[in-house]
Amino acid sequence: MESLYDVQQLLKRFGIIIYLGKRIYDIEMMSQEVKHLYEGRLIDQQTYLRAWTILKREHQIELSREEK
Repeated sequence: MESLYDVQQLLKRFGIIIYLGKRIYDIEMMSQEVKHLYEGRLIDQQTYLRAWTILKREHQIELSREEK
């Protein structure tokens, strides 16, 4: 898993499709869903941490875009 698209595909495997209309909101919701999957023991810790890292990076990118 290397990109936001990969995280979306992970969520899609569990029937979770997120589209809120604004990319930063989508990323925040994906973060919550990944956390719930991990807490429910549907994904392992390595997968959770990798997805969390990607989502955190993408969130920072979106914040910097909004500041400009």
